[in-house]
Amino acid sequence: MSRTNFETLLEAGCHFGHLKRKWNPAMAPYIFMERNGIHIIDLHKTVAKIDDAAEALKQIAKSGKKILFVATKKQAKQVVAEKAASVNMPYVIERWPGGMLTNFPTIRKAVKKMANIDKLTADGTYSNLSKREILQISRQRAKLEKNLGSIADLTRLPSALFIVDVLKEQIAVREANRLGIPVFAIVDTNSNPDNVDYVIPANDDANKSVEVILEACCAAIAEGLEERKAEKVDAEAAGEGEAKGRKRSAKARVEKADEAEAPAEA
Repeated sequence: MSRTNFETLLEAGCHFGHLKRKWNPAMAPYIFMERNGIHIIDLHKTVAKIDDAAEALKQIAKSGKKILFVATKKQAKQVVAEKAASVNMPYVIERWPGGMLTNFPTIRKAVKKMANIDKLTADGTYSNLSKREILQISRQRAKLEKNLGSIADLTRLPSALFIVDVLKEQIAVREANRLGIPVFAIVDTNSNPDNVDYVIPANDDANKSVEVILEACCAAIAEGLEERKAEKVDAEAAGEGEAKGRKRSAKARVEKADEAEAPAEA
């Protein structure tokens, strides 16, 4: 069963590409036609590509790994934040901190700094500082929260990146490529799909277009997380059953030994 369909994508305006003169020839396989100087994306291919990407994302989530969502363009920020948070995945929507992946330990230090400020505020360490110093610290905390708050739970490198607009997020794509982290992306007709592992050809400028695609992908991630949970419960139940079985067989062995000794005593 398909995760989405042609009509849904058409309604959301996923088929609108960029002006013909702005196109990237590498996107030719995904272009259906040109109308009024604008490229029209082949939505049949988009449907198939969403299914491929969703299945791969589901498996990543099922294995308990993290997918980092990246979208710093204005019209996609809010929807990406909402959808990523709904499946408990980290996201970057303010600006891509250079070295976020290639220099991950430094980013982790900044996140820890934020936690440290919270700890020292809570235990009253800052209470004897001047108002000016407290203001400086709270400003620093607010800045860290804005840029890194959404990745506070990302304790290790993500297993995949989901990007909206690879042209705008070139640095993120480059860092992921360098580290061999798979890239999933909504790719418009003006972008280069060559450095993307899972290309979803679609309009990356319209809020509705981004939302419809994210909905399908996040639904798949949610399924992966549910299946992981169910497997954990089954494994625990099997473990308990095994333990009970071992207990019973041990008890049976003890009883057998007692029976064998009884006549000898008589």
